[in-house]
Amino acid sequence: MKRTEALDVNGRTYPVNVFIEDRHDATASIGGRSINIRLPRGMSREEQFRQLIRFKQLVRQKLERHPAAFQQPKRAYAHGDTLQVGNEAYLINLAFKGKESSSAGIAGNTISLVISSRLPEEKRKKHIATLISRCIGARRLPEITRRVHELNQKHFRQQFNKVFLKNNRSNWGSCSREGRNINISTRLLFAPGDVIDYVCTHELAHLLEKSHSGRFWELVAQAMPDYREKKRWLRENGSRCFF
Repeated sequence: MKRTEALDVNGRTYPVNVFIEDRHDATASIGGRSINIRLPRGMSREEQFRQLIRFKQLVRQKLERHPAAFQQPKRAYAHGDTLQVGNEAYLINLAFKGKESSSAGIAGNTISLVISSRLPEEKRKKHIATLISRCIGARRLPEITRRVHELNQKHFRQQFNKVFLKNNRSNWGSCSREGRNINISTRLLFAPGDVIDYVCTHELAHLLEKSHSGRFWELVAQAMPDYREKKRWLRENGSRCFF
């Protein structure tokens, strides 16, 4: 369940998404577009309310000290740029034309984009980042899919449907309850291979345990005893992983 609220800080209104989920712990994060608070479904309404107030206060204090924390970083792409994503470098061929839509394709390690010059500048930047993410995601999907299957076969041996790479900015991965799909954020492609393995392992563990319970973390630890190091890498370096 999700509901959207608002938080006013120094005359600015920030959207707050409150998620009630099958999880063990309560968390809060400041994303580029919203503040995300995630609470366990099994928590009493009174405790949910107390946690919500507590997280809002913590977020308020952080935004008062560092208002730029809410701003989603953006890369400025130009024709001829080289983008390093993990161990791969991609050449950006960028052109603008007076047409309604934008398009992109990848050949080898060259990404060619044709962007509508009719779009406002901020929307152009978003189109470019989204299209580059899709191109690299399509290139890397077979590799990530193979790795998910390898980790599943080694540690979990569960049935799941498909693996998707999505330009998701609110989390690093997810496991859909109904479709049993493993969804990985394309932002994770900037991370080292063992960190990617951690997120894949994390989502595979959700096939056995939906919530972030003690049993869930035991499953993750059995598959990856040093998983806390990977979580720490994401916490310390995740802000630099974006298209």
